[in-house]
Amino acid sequence: MMNQPFHRGLRHLALRVTDLARSRRFYEQVLGMQVVWEPDPENVYFSSGNDNLALHQIPKGELAAYQPPKAQLLDHMGVILDSPEAVDRMYHAIAPTIESLGGHIAKEPKQHRDGSYSFYFSDPDGNLIQALYEQAISKLRIGLSDED
Repeated sequence: MMNQPFHRGLRHLALRVTDLARSRRFYEQVLGMQVVWEPDPENVYFSSGNDNLALHQIPKGELAAYQPPKAQLLDHMGVILDSPEAVDRMYHAIAPTIESLGGHIAKEPKQHRDGSYSFYFSDPDGNLIQALYEQAISKLRIGLSDED
């Protein structure tokens, strides 16, 4: 077992989606992701400045036969926020409109037994996302200058 990882963090996620245009709107409007590369109409790559999210349209030939799993294998993914107040601000900002973008609020904000604070919401394909304040991780300033 190694003490130091060879990598710099888990900062890339790729998701297959059933409707690329709908998912694109969701990630742009709910998470403020910015397009960094759109190689073709079936793929789009986003960044928040510190990470990379790829959305890949399930090919039309596979879409008709696509059977979503009965249970999601990926439990959830998460976005880190600076404070419990930031979690509440995000919740109140997205809760009124998230359904119109194809997602929904899964769990309202709550304090967890480890001291973290979060809420959960899903994207249009049902992927669960946790908006999380966690004492140790939220203090990190990865990719930010000292002035930020």
